[in-house]
Amino acid sequence: MRYTDLIFDLYGTLVDIHTEENDTVWEKTAFYFGFYGAHFTGPELKAAFQAELKKREAKAGQSYECFPDIPFEQVMADLFRAKGITENADALGKNAAQLFRICSLDYVNLYSEVLDALKMLREKGFRLWLLSNAQRIFTEYELRHLGLGEQLDGIYISSDYRCRKPDVRFFQALLEEQKLDKEKCLMIGNDLHTDIGGAKAAGLATLYIHTNL
Repeated sequence: MRYTDLIFDLYGTLVDIHTEENDTVWEKTAFYFGFYGAHFTGPELKAAFQAELKKREAKAGQSYECFPDIPFEQVMADLFRAKGITENADALGKNAAQLFRICSLDYVNLYSEVLDALKMLREKGFRLWLLSNAQRIFTEYELRHLGLGEQLDGIYISSDYRCRKPDVRFFQALLEEQKLDKEKCLMIGNDLHTDIGGAKAAGLATLYIHTNL
């Protein structure tokens, strides 16, 4: 067996998803902010969020080799604080982030036969890892809903590491923490730039899957 460890992307590889972060989503999220005295219009909330996100990304040092990933809920919490709502700001930010995701989500489903395929691969002796550009505050719960987490040996989500694919540091985090031999790892994903290009830069073999995303 050439490979012992298979590293999967999530969205567009194992999971079919469609989100629409339109004006209505921002208006509904702004309505939630208003419940707690943090008053925004939808456009104001969107603009404030984008400004705070850019500020955090700049502080992280975005460059050709750096692709920062900022936790969504932390930005939301900061927007509550900016309006003077400091009590329970972290919890409110988490709730606002999840509300935003639910409002923007049209569907999230496993591709056909994914669970059976993963079970078969495990039975053949492969170890299965997830390396996803995603937000923990969204993805942890979606994995639970889909019943996918128990099929994986480890789950790596970019917001936990403050960097995302194609940044080689995200790939290296998995390799180093799990003590994997990169010569025996295969990265499987649907994005030629982030999944395939990033994995190649990290010294991994790759398998591109062309899906609807």
